[in-house]
Amino acid sequence: MLRVGENGPGVEGTFYELVGGHETFHRLVAEFYRGVAADTELRAMYPEDDLGPAEERLRMFLEQYWGGPGTYSEQRGHPRLRMRHHPFKVNPAARDRWLTHMREAVESLDLPPLQHATLWNYLERAAHAMVNTFEE
Repeated sequence: MLRVGENGPGVEGTFYELVGGHETFHRLVAEFYRGVAADTELRAMYPEDDLGPAEERLRMFLEQYWGGPGTYSEQRGHPRLRMRHHPFKVNPAARDRWLTHMREAVESLDLPPLQHATLWNYLERAAHAMVNTFEE
C-alpha cells in the first residue's frame, strides 16, 4: 500500500509484509534446512534428531525480526542469539557452510533486488556475529 507523506509517495508495511509474510519465511527456512540436512558437518551441530524444532525456531525468529508476529519472544523470551549459540563451536568454516545453504535459500525466493539485498545483508552480518571460536 502506498501512502503520501511530506516527501511524496512512500511504501507502507513491514519488510515481513512486503516480502510475502509467513509463506515467504516458511519457504526460506524450509529450503535452508533441506541444505543443512544434507550437510554432514553442519548437521552435526544440531543436537535434535528432527530438524523440525530448529526450523520452527529460526522461522519464528526471522518473522519477528522482520516485523511479523512476536511468537518467538512469546515462546522463548529474548532472542539472545550469541548466548543460544555459545554451546556450539561456530567457527568461520561453520559460518561459511551456514551461509552457503542460506544463500541458496534466499536465491530460491526470487525476491526483488532491494528486498533480496536487505535480507541477505542481514543474514550475512548475523552469521559473522555468531562466530565464537577460530579453532577447527
